[in-house]
Amino acid sequence: MAFTLYSLPQAALLVVNTIAVLHEERFLRRIGWRTDQGIGGFGEDPGIKGQLMNLIRSVRTVMRVPLIGVNTITIVLLLLFG
Repeated sequence: MAFTLYSLPQAALLVVNTIAVLHEERFLRRIGWRTDQGIGGFGEDPGIKGQLMNLIRSVRTVMRVPLIGVNTITIVLLLLFG
């Protein structure tokens, strides 16, 4: 398998897919990452864990419907062009 320009967006799509399917109760709480952990006081910057939880929650909320279309297009392209 050669590294092509098409494989870079395909790898990014796979990463976004993995973030979108992370289940909070089955996986994230088991390793100690809860949604209420990132809440801080006013003016305080959230830590790395809080920022990552916000990113995961945002990707799951915003990208759920567009990922269906992008995955469908990717599958069709792979079926047509190998």
